[in-house]
Amino acid sequence: MDWMHAVVLGIVQGITEFLPISSSGHLILIPHFFGWPDQGLGFDIAVNNGSLIALIVYFRKDIVKILTAFFATFRPGGWEKDFHGRLAWWLGIGTIPIGLAGITCKPLVETLARDPLVIGVTAVTFGLLLGFSDRMGQRLRSLSDIGAKEAIIIGCAQALALIPGTSRSGVTITAGLFLNLDRESAARFSFLLAIPVSVLAGLLEMIEWIRLPPAPEEWIPMAVGFIASGVTSFLVIHWLLNWIRSRSLTIFVVYRLILGVVLFMVF
Repeated sequence: MDWMHAVVLGIVQGITEFLPISSSGHLILIPHFFGWPDQGLGFDIAVNNGSLIALIVYFRKDIVKILTAFFATFRPGGWEKDFHGRLAWWLGIGTIPIGLAGITCKPLVETLARDPLVIGVTAVTFGLLLGFSDRMGQRLRSLSDIGAKEAIIIGCAQALALIPGTSRSGVTITAGLFLNLDRESAARFSFLLAIPVSVLAGLLEMIEWIRLPPAPEEWIPMAVGFIASGVTSFLVIHWLLNWIRSRSLTIFVVYRLILGVVLFMVF
């Protein structure tokens, strides 16, 4: 892989990881459309870690509050004192479904679900659900109103993101909107929920990476992709949270429908 391919794929990862349009689907499709060879596990790990670092940096203050408040929940009165402590528990609970799904469904996801037509179907299906939830959700609840029930529902929705084209951020925001969260709260919970999932996935990928280390010539493209993904991810997170404060998610629904139609026509 040359550095230009690495830049393109890193930017694609950064843009699509947090917008509700599916990063895994786009990373599969880009090589299809341009006739590029598969970028390999090492590169995927690098760009995913770039997005993870951007996420941690952007929400660093929230993460400190959540971790500090989590330990306070074990003290008398700590549970009621700060919703950040309860939020830590809800994020943990919300991570369980995708962990279980990843263990049981990994072979299927790595084979059949990587078909471009499957991506087309999921792009359209979950795009329509996103649009429906954005219009029907009452948007009356905030992040502090999330409880165990909401965490489990959003966590189960997140497990569907193992299927390429679904979009982890898209399906969790959709679930949050159906639960009447306002758009920003749904997005914030989605992004915070991505942190434990990404850390666990990154650790598992690193074990595989150590077992099958990349060739020396792959290090520069991986570094380029990591930087491109990290910078782009940070900017996209900031842009999206500002966008949804006053605008709907229709633009992403339309994009997903167009993408699905294109895939049906090409493949």
